[in-house]
Amino acid sequence: MMDWINYTLFTFAGDRPVLLIDLITSVLGLTCVLLAGRNSKYNFWVGYLYTTALFLMFWNKNLYASLMLQPVSLAINILGHYRWTHPREGERSAADSTALKVSMMSWSERVLAIAAVFIVAFCWGLLLDRIFPADPHPYLDSCVTVLILMAQLLSALKKWDCWVAWLLVNVTQIALHLSVGHVFMPIVCALYLGNGIWSMVTWSKLYKKND
Repeated sequence: MMDWINYTLFTFAGDRPVLLIDLITSVLGLTCVLLAGRNSKYNFWVGYLYTTALFLMFWNKNLYASLMLQPVSLAINILGHYRWTHPREGERSAADSTALKVSMMSWSERVLAIAAVFIVAFCWGLLLDRIFPADPHPYLDSCVTVLILMAQLLSALKKWDCWVAWLLVNVTQIALHLSVGHVFMPIVCALYLGNGIWSMVTWSKLYKKND
């Protein structure tokens, strides 16, 4: 019933298969981040489909830390969808009172966030190495997982700093996907880098306009 996950569209570099699930995930991921960079609340609807596709793709590649991330990602996506469309007093955009405005973290919050990422990633990687020895890269897998969680949480709160976190995610994801033979996702992650830089500039302008 789930054989379609392993359906090969074609092979790359002689022996690297390009799977249908890789293509689906790539398209959904690009659409999601492009909408988020343009400050569109519709990125969350695409995000629900993207989370499902990622779960299937990571399950297919035995990347268990990233796989276990998806239910958490779904919860953060729901939180973000609600927060972006139900701002509290003092959080409303100057251009749209029904939308959450862009804000920035303080330096103390940034230091705490960085420390939390390193500590949790190390502990998770240690645990993953013991529980799921089939994971080919437990510490790199865990680092990507924790960075994604942080980036998603900051995105859900509409913090400008989320794009810095996403840039780090994209760099580590490129290494992770290449290591397990993915073809489409490294290309997508490279496009994410460009979108992330563009989005940092765009959200900076929104922040200055109190939008």
